[in-house]
Amino acid sequence: MNLSRRWIFALVAIATVTTLIFRPGLPLSVSRETRHVYEMIESLDSGAVVMLSFDHEASSLPEMRPLGAAIVDHCFRRKVRIVGLALFSEGTAAGYELISQRANAAGKSYGTDWIYLGFRPQYTSAILGMGENIGDVFSQDYEGHPLVSTTLGSRIHNYHDIAFVISLAAGSMPTYWVEYAQARYQVKIVAALTAVMVTSYLPYLESNQLSGIIAGLRGAAEYEQLLGVPGAGSRGMDAQSAVHALIAVLILAGNVQAWRTRRSRHPMESESR
Repeated sequence: MNLSRRWIFALVAIATVTTLIFRPGLPLSVSRETRHVYEMIESLDSGAVVMLSFDHEASSLPEMRPLGAAIVDHCFRRKVRIVGLALFSEGTAAGYELISQRANAAGKSYGTDWIYLGFRPQYTSAILGMGENIGDVFSQDYEGHPLVSTTLGSRIHNYHDIAFVISLAAGSMPTYWVEYAQARYQVKIVAALTAVMVTSYLPYLESNQLSGIIAGLRGAAEYEQLLGVPGAGSRGMDAQSAVHALIAVLILAGNVQAWRTRRSRHPMESESR
């Protein structure tokens, strides 16, 4: 039986949609790297401050948003305060929307439990400037309030008031955080990355220049498992696993069909072998 491409695409669509609807909750082991980042936030005292930088473009939202949502939910659960910002212009609105939605769901207040600084170009200067005085780089927040007018904004002066920085990145931005924030000001840096970027940053993790790494959609699903609340990451991994299984079946069926066709065309040759 020969399947045209349209039928294969239809089967992939059916597998994806069916899995997203019924949510089978396929088993998933949690990696050491994801567990370590989870434990970093879990160990923070109530009232500690984490800086969350949205250093990605819109094209990477399918991976970045589940990662960011899991991290924000964990921080709010632990009563850890969040300072959000963006060093990529496309991440600015996405970051503000994400934290705002999760804060409303968790009953958290703007200005006290979280603030959003917005976007600054010239990321090298911004990273270095925040090491001296955050208020010099962001005199007002994303909503237009003077930074010192908010309870949380008046508390943060530089990286000494930040437990660690988490860079949600689809590119090279964690390198700049390491070179200009970690190396100079000794602030801990965590990289939440798209899956294809992870191998590039493992040497930074092994040398302790990065304090932690979370890897792509799978990392988001693992984090949700640790939180005990399945979300977009878990649904995405279920759909991905279902499609991978379908592709494996199609490859196997194609090889069987090719073997049968070759045998029917050359029966004597097959028997002699």
